[in-house]
Amino acid sequence: MGSRTFLIGGGWDSAEVYEPFLREVRGGRRIGCLILDEGDGAAQFERYAAALRKAGPACVPVPLPVPLGGRFAPEAALDGIDGLLVCGGLTPAYQEALAECLERLPALLAGRGMPYAGFSAGAAVAARRAVVGGWLVDGVPVCPEETGEDLAEVEVRAGLGLVPFAVDVHAAQWGTLARLVAAVGRREVPYGVAVDENTLLTVGDGEALVSGAGRVHVVRPAADGGVVVRAYGAGEGFGLE
Repeated sequence: MGSRTFLIGGGWDSAEVYEPFLREVRGGRRIGCLILDEGDGAAQFERYAAALRKAGPACVPVPLPVPLGGRFAPEAALDGIDGLLVCGGLTPAYQEALAECLERLPALLAGRGMPYAGFSAGAAVAARRAVVGGWLVDGVPVCPEETGEDLAEVEVRAGLGLVPFAVDVHAAQWGTLARLVAAVGRREVPYGVAVDENTLLTVGDGEALVSGAGRVHVVRPAADGGVVVRAYGAGEGFGLE
């Protein structure tokens, strides 16, 4: 998986969740912020830039806006960039923006030794099999409708493959753990992690480590056809499969 991958479950209360990512960045510490621009891209960039500067005053945030419906071209966008932050917003639209570079982008990051951080939607699309939204399974609710990301049925799409598990976000705050449980239970993803807000999961060297204010909930398939859920707090970690 090359450089470490940093998965942030959302939230704006803790700039500290960016610090491990920024410590990994080399060179001029120019941080590309990939933002799906739904009309407020400049304002959204300033939010991330402020959090990054608070966590690492020496970093230089650089906006990498992609218009809604557009496609991200990593070779040109990442020229002169030392680390990539894929930001939050409408998760299915982020997956669509990255759909044409799902193999090229990870190869480019690995080749340049460039760390990846994903915030909310950016964390979800880091998975090989990405849970991009939805709130129903066969018409039955599994999480609140307002967390569906403009989708009805829970939907799993191809992701970047930077981590071997599926990722859901805003777990405690939005009740999305149940959506991930459904995806793992239906064997649509191999296993998954649901990350609370203001919480970071650092992935690399065959293991994952939790830091921040909340917890990471790991959902694995059980032999009886069900699932097993275990929650990890700051300072705890688990091995990768």
